[in-house]
Amino acid sequence: MDFFQNGTITTLHKLCARPIEEMEAELKAFSADRPMALILPSLYSELQGPALPHIVEELKHATYISEIIVGLDQADESQFEHAKEFFSELPQNVHILWNDGPWLRDIDADLQSQNLAPTQAGKGRNAWYCMGYALALDHCEAIALHDCDITTYDRSLPARLFYPVANPAFSFEFCKGYYSRVHNDQLSGRATRLFVTPLIRALRKVVGQLDYLDFMDSFRYPLSGEFSLSRDFVKTLRIPSDWGLEVGVLSEVYRTLARSSVCQVDIADQYDHKHQDLSEDDATKGLTRMSVEIAKSLYRKLATEGITLSSEDFRSIKAAYYRIALDSTEQYFYDARINGLKYDRHKEEGSIEVFAQSVMSAGETFLSNPMESPFIPNWNRVHDAFPDICQRLLQAVRADR
Repeated sequence: MDFFQNGTITTLHKLCARPIEEMEAELKAFSADRPMALILPSLYSELQGPALPHIVEELKHATYISEIIVGLDQADESQFEHAKEFFSELPQNVHILWNDGPWLRDIDADLQSQNLAPTQAGKGRNAWYCMGYALALDHCEAIALHDCDITTYDRSLPARLFYPVANPAFSFEFCKGYYSRVHNDQLSGRATRLFVTPLIRALRKVVGQLDYLDFMDSFRYPLSGEFSLSRDFVKTLRIPSDWGLEVGVLSEVYRTLARSSVCQVDIADQYDHKHQDLSEDDATKGLTRMSVEIAKSLYRKLATEGITLSSEDFRSIKAAYYRIALDSTEQYFYDARINGLKYDRHKEEGSIEVFAQSVMSAGETFLSNPMESPFIPNWNRVHDAFPDICQRLLQAVRADR
């Protein structure tokens, strides 16, 4: 079993097949002092997919969770009514934020008037409003979030995700989930394997040793959409509204929390969800857009650390990235073969060539607009500007219900 600790944060491994009932009994005891809320940012289309119905079935057993907050995007009125029926089977208190409904649109318009609301639609905006609602439920002390398209989901995932933050004997304020990615008989997770990790290591080579880059390189799956956090941290967390969400959240964790309050946990033996296309012919979609926005997020953070980057630096970063990423394909080839998995070197190297262009595109965009900030204000600031925001969010959800 893997028990190795590396990097600057604690890694919580899955060292044995612990009975899930045993862990859930502990979580039930923790919930007396640390009530838990699970956030599910969802598109309406996911209610009709293969993953979310199974997720709901599994969550019926997770009775240590008192509140489930569903952020529902891209739903008209009849679809919202269907969503209420869909989630009504859950035994927990279910709160559905109908993001396209009139009540939440009114709140959004008021926040927009003060430049306090997300400017882009998407998961970041959805998660941000759900976090605000979790704060409005003033008894929730441990909050977790996971995606709604996980086709290999079982109830051990939320249990392991909540445990580090919910356990009063632990001192963690933030926990990131990680897992291996295999789809059918092939390695998956291209954006992490072939882009984020090689890019972080290329940045270390070009800009030198930096605590922030060491921190980011400590995470086994920096792009996972699963994390848990304490109520106090949610209040101060600023998250990006673009596809740099996961990297942006980790950057905020680095800025705000002591290393001893941060951990990562193995949450799944198998993990699979819908796969983004590379979209090499359209930079506004798929992994091409994602990689550009992730790279911009890293460059912006380096700027706040006092690192100045020029066009020449970005050319060096691209060259270093390309070499490191290509070298990694040899490692992944060996790893795939010993596990009996297929490995398409041509496809992997084609992805790297596209990602290398993203390194430069992100650099050019960053240099042309270095002051761009996709971060949404934190909820402490929103509360100062709108002291009644919690009541308004609660009223909106009640009115829709």
